[in-house]
Amino acid sequence: MALGLDLEEALWAQGATRVAGVDEVGRGPLAGPVVAAAVVLNRASIPEGLNDSKKLTARRRAFLAPLLHQSAEVSVGVASVEEIDRLNILQASLLAMRRAVEGLPHAPDHLLIDGNRIPQGLSCPATSVVGGDGRSPSIAAASIVAKIWRDDVMQEAATQWPGYGWETNAGYPTKCHKSALRDLGVTPFHRRSFRPVRDILWQAESASD
Repeated sequence: MALGLDLEEALWAQGATRVAGVDEVGRGPLAGPVVAAAVVLNRASIPEGLNDSKKLTARRRAFLAPLLHQSAEVSVGVASVEEIDRLNILQASLLAMRRAVEGLPHAPDHLLIDGNRIPQGLSCPATSVVGGDGRSPSIAAASIVAKIWRDDVMQEAATQWPGYGWETNAGYPTKCHKSALRDLGVTPFHRRSFRPVRDILWQAESASD
């Protein structure tokens, strides 16, 4: 079922002509950055079939992402593994969102942000939308862009650190990934503040004492 533009249209009617959807991907993985995207849809050329990236097949996401880059204004923001470990995953996610918004080629009039938190320091009004990637095409578009971008990063990382299955699990704590952590150890791309990784480091340190 196609997502309605109710949220966007309400803002357009108030004069906010440039509405950006914002979403992030990668809060749950044990490895890799957290990635956010901000997307301002072209009202005259909105790709059909936009939806929460998790509800779309990989093939459908791969089809829609280039269309969004062609027809919409798109920006990606990233918070690194080091920033995740230093700030915590929530604050790193909000940082990635702010960077995505700041990277848009033109300043938006209003933001529709997935979830229940709004990053600090934004230069325009914002509305948080719980379950927004399944309610707003703008947020859904951002979820697709962020998902594709992060998956590409993890596939590239899998060639540098093979054996963890990142090309298929994107760094999430699958059985394969956790088993590889125990057998192969912790890489520089792992989030040391996350318990499964921290436990492996603690065990290795204990064994060396």
